[in-house]
Amino acid sequence: MRLLIISDIHANKEALDAVLAVQHDYAICLGDLVDYGPSPGECIDLLRENDIPTIIGNHDSAVAFGMECGCGYEYKHLSLATRDHTTGILNDVQMQFLRKLPMYLERKENGKKLYFTHGSPRSFYDYIKPDTPEGTVKEYIKDVDADFIFIGHSHLPFIRKVEDVTLINPGSAGQPRDGEKRASCAVFDTDTLQTEFIRAEYDMETTFKKIRRNMPNAEELISILKRGK
Repeated sequence: MRLLIISDIHANKEALDAVLAVQHDYAICLGDLVDYGPSPGECIDLLRENDIPTIIGNHDSAVAFGMECGCGYEYKHLSLATRDHTTGILNDVQMQFLRKLPMYLERKENGKKLYFTHGSPRSFYDYIKPDTPEGTVKEYIKDVDADFIFIGHSHLPFIRKVEDVTLINPGSAGQPRDGEKRASCAVFDTDTLQTEFIRAEYDMETTFKKIRRNMPNAEELISILKRGK
């Protein structure tokens, strides 16, 4: 089975369309559907309509419950600036969808235990990156019994082995930050247990037009998408 892993949509409907067009049998979303982008309601509706299992991210929680987003300092002002836009256009059904999202999901495939969460198994605020010290990662994952842990949050695609656990981050679909502007996702083959990272072109100009029409800090948001960081 081709398991499509997507994360960090950030209200970018065009990018979400592009990654969902990648050939797959089943999809799971690791959260952060909202903030930064112009189309939070459309992204939520698309995931709902396609019954795609979705985990809550720190931005989803911030919008749904009025909590601290826990963003990195480089982006926190943008999260706060776009929060009013996001909450102002979501309807009750969409807000309830965010509020009911789980913290994690688990599956068993081909005799292996798969665990899906947003930041780390400990908290959706935790960043696990390619260079996070191994001791820190061990502390984050110590209470989870899994062979593969799928995470988002950092917007950086990578595979990392820590002792007997493989961590996989598909990168960000809606706001890549690894210097590559195309939407990022991953396909995990449950038969071979191999991961393929995929970058998908999307209609950036349409996203830019929506941002300029509706959002604060528009040119800064567009600049980040153009640079992929």
